[in-house]
Amino acid sequence: MIRRPGEKWRPTVGLVIFTALAAAATLPLVGLFFFRLYDNQLIHQTQAELIAQSRVLAAVYAREAEARLGSGIALGAEIPPEARPDRDDQLTPIRPALDLAAGGDLLRRRPNALPANAPVSPAYVEIGARLMPIVLETQKVTLAGFRILDSRGVVIAGRDEVGQSLAHIEEVATALRGQYRAVLRIRKPDKPPPPIYSISRGVGVHVFSAMPVIVNNRVAGVIYTSRTPSNIFDHLYQERGKFILAALAVVFATIIIGLVFSRTITRPMRELVDRAARISRGDRDAFRPLAHYGTREFAQLSHSFLDMAEQLARRSDYIATFSAHLTHELKSPLTSIKGAAELLLDSLQSKSDNLTRMEQKNFISNILGDTGRLEAMTQRLRELARAETAPQNEQTELSQVIGGLKSRFPTRAIDATGCLERSIGMSSEKALIVLSHLTDNAIRHNAKRVRLGAVAEETFVKMTISNDGDPISEPNREKIFDAFFTTRRDTGGTGMGLSIVLAVMTSHGGSIRLLPTDNGVTFELQFPAA
Repeated sequence: MIRRPGEKWRPTVGLVIFTALAAAATLPLVGLFFFRLYDNQLIHQTQAELIAQSRVLAAVYAREAEARLGSGIALGAEIPPEARPDRDDQLTPIRPALDLAAGGDLLRRRPNALPANAPVSPAYVEIGARLMPIVLETQKVTLAGFRILDSRGVVIAGRDEVGQSLAHIEEVATALRGQYRAVLRIRKPDKPPPPIYSISRGVGVHVFSAMPVIVNNRVAGVIYTSRTPSNIFDHLYQERGKFILAALAVVFATIIIGLVFSRTITRPMRELVDRAARISRGDRDAFRPLAHYGTREFAQLSHSFLDMAEQLARRSDYIATFSAHLTHELKSPLTSIKGAAELLLDSLQSKSDNLTRMEQKNFISNILGDTGRLEAMTQRLRELARAETAPQNEQTELSQVIGGLKSRFPTRAIDATGCLERSIGMSSEKALIVLSHLTDNAIRHNAKRVRLGAVAEETFVKMTISNDGDPISEPNREKIFDAFFTTRRDTGGTGMGLSIVLAVMTSHGGSIRLLPTDNGVTFELQFPAA
């Protein structure tokens, strides 16, 4: 479609529908990237679980250490007074605070354990042995890694690294000073991760938690735990077949929706636009119904548009035909007037009288007759223009119209019967124009009596108008409603009376037709009911 100069750009319906469908189809894929927002939440959840598990083991560890204070168990560093918890506080929660996005809590992979500088104290070996069954049972359910350290950071219980030192690791060193610390470390998986893991940073890290064990404000040991954060991507990868089928279903559904939109909206709209272009070029075949309408509303729009276009085309044809007829009808009297006026002018300018008195009088009579005919034709044109104006909530009773008709023709016998009290959807003035033209036409064709009969129907009022005048010949029956057709041209007939009647009835949603009859003339009118 060619854009007009200065016209604002607007998207096509097809482009809008395609964009909406494309956005809907990509939403599931875009949603995968939003899973990264849940990384911190999953890490916080993992840290909270490790804090809870570590705190329980720390309480058991502290009881075991307190029970061995009499045997001379060696405690670690003393906690500074400012770092000690307030004894009046009944609750001292440790809230998860790891932040993957900030990057400050993300450290390198955990360093390996180092050999201990000295053997582990027998008291701590005994504590480790007491805690080991608890660690193993807990690990079966939580899947977390546990290391129980003594006051010097040496592992005394755990699946691995027993007897080795972890005191050089940052979070353990902080816990040995009496402060809890958790960090994120890059993990080295046992097997290559699936490609979908690249979407999330959280699945490539390990949460490490170092919980100090406090006895008499001194560090008795550390509960060192670790675990990989929970993630949804492992489940997505394991069920990738189902998700691929779901993605294909989304694509298939999007294609189906696009085809439905194309058939119900885009295709009918393009066809209607093409019809409008063809109509503007004068193609009369473009008035036929569309092949596909799509929706009920678009069918109504298409019907209304094509009906309007066809009506405008008929109106244009009518105006062209009417103009040609009017030019022809005006040409004859104007030519006659001009010829007579030129002859009279020549007679006046001539020294000798070329025209007799009687001839001059005849020419003047011809001019006056043609002028009268032009005046009558002008009056009929005004009536025709008024008849074709659209009605504006008009209504009147037939009895009032019949009364006006009898007043206009007081010397003629006019009989009216039927439901004359019924109101019709037409003004009294226009209804009187219709009946007056039919009555005048009957009188000019030697009618002595005019009979009107009205019958009320549900949506219209049917009226028959018959007269006993001269019948209409068979060849003329198809021409009587044509503009300027008359059999009384020599007596001043304009041939516009019945065309005015037809225009009035048509513009108000009514109709008129000539009924077959043996004697006289009978018309049937259908007035719209008010």
